[in-house]
Amino acid sequence: MTAGEAVATVDRMPSGLADTAAAIARGDVTAVAYAGELLRRIEDNADLCAFITVSPEQLLSAAEHADATARSAPDRLPPLHGVPIAVKDNIDTADLPTTGGTPALWNHRPAADAGVVAALRRAGAIVLGKTNLHELAYGVTSENHAFGAVRNPYDRERFAGGSSGGTAAAVSAGLAPAGLGTDTGGSVRIPAALCGIVGLRPTIGRYSARGLMSVSTTRDTVGPMARTVTDVALLDAALSGLAQEVPSLADLRGMRFGLARRQFFDGMAHEVSTVVERRLTELERRGVEVVEVTLPPETDDLIVGAGFPIAFYETPITLQAYLEATPGAPSLADLVAQCGSPDVRQILTSILGDGRVALADYNEALTVHRPQLARIFESAFERHDLAAFVAPSTPLSAARLGATEAVLGDKRVPAFSAYTRTTGPFSGIGWPGLTVPAGLDDNGLPVGLAFDAPPGSDRTLLAIGTACERVFADLPAVRGGY
Repeated sequence: MTAGEAVATVDRMPSGLADTAAAIARGDVTAVAYAGELLRRIEDNADLCAFITVSPEQLLSAAEHADATARSAPDRLPPLHGVPIAVKDNIDTADLPTTGGTPALWNHRPAADAGVVAALRRAGAIVLGKTNLHELAYGVTSENHAFGAVRNPYDRERFAGGSSGGTAAAVSAGLAPAGLGTDTGGSVRIPAALCGIVGLRPTIGRYSARGLMSVSTTRDTVGPMARTVTDVALLDAALSGLAQEVPSLADLRGMRFGLARRQFFDGMAHEVSTVVERRLTELERRGVEVVEVTLPPETDDLIVGAGFPIAFYETPITLQAYLEATPGAPSLADLVAQCGSPDVRQILTSILGDGRVALADYNEALTVHRPQLARIFESAFERHDLAAFVAPSTPLSAARLGATEAVLGDKRVPAFSAYTRTTGPFSGIGWPGLTVPAGLDDNGLPVGLAFDAPPGSDRTLLAIGTACERVFADLPAVRGGY
């Protein structure tokens, strides 16, 4: 069966994850028809470079099996039965290659699914395909020189953000109902915000870390991405194995959100500030109290000290361990030498050589700077009785392809530093974070609003996000999207 034949009888396709799962369970649409429609969309939008690997035959075969199961046992279907989910290409899949977006692993086929992929399959989902990313997940633009730059569905001359840009672009453009990314310092939330969708970085350890091509074992986690908070919550339940309901919030009245202006708001682009301040005003009108939080002067130095030293020290170790567990894999030196993206090759060459982080510096970052930073945020959270910190998900909207620098206030800084400004600090201490679409700027580009809270607050953050969705208007559809 071809993709075209698969969708021939379908007049209207469901749009989101929950809607699609419900439609398949009711028999309103077959898994084969839905998978076939997604294949058509992926082909029509090949210029986005959202996917590295898709196997139409394999996908349709899995969908046929799902339909057969639905016919034989319609009352015992798992919650995501028959729904195709996009998976970032640094997450192992036994039936599709896992390349990490790097040439040396083009033919790498893992022996087993990653823990999160196994969890998706237990929930009835199908792997749609493997999505493009910033090579080896080491960047914030997803301009991959080996497999093509991922383009932003709202403006294809701009980047999608990274490193999980392929998943964000696919979900935003309607090529997938939902997907998985990974997040070290913002790699789920940055592209989600820039592409106008929802992204969750969960509490570290909430999901399985088995089968990930990691950057940092201390900081890395898989994160779900979808067009609504409800859909992200559905994925979170499947990935965590926790049958938790999202706490019900009739409204946001009485909630207190902390705003650390100097760290996260100063220097924000005017067009982003306009959207964010408008949303904060709307929340205040709904009874939210936005509390100005002044963090101590040493906070900035601790953010730096608890960031790069940990990731840069752990990357060679985690990559080496991954390669050693892979029969026939290249050496770490060969992997780096074959990197197609100059920025990634330069960084990895440095941290394997003259820029290597000393063990003493790593230990200080892990045991001194990181705990001190955590205590600062915990103290502010408790002192002001906060439900969450709030900030722009990124201080800038998506830049044009090829941009390597950005302007924050009166300073020109590397794009990496600019786009991780609000996501990096909380990632460094293991806090969960959620980005929700806040609106479009004057250039028609998405702006995200971020909420961060202490470990274990995942479902509370989702409840806040759901309440915000009721306040904020939906973003206009992507031009030419679905």
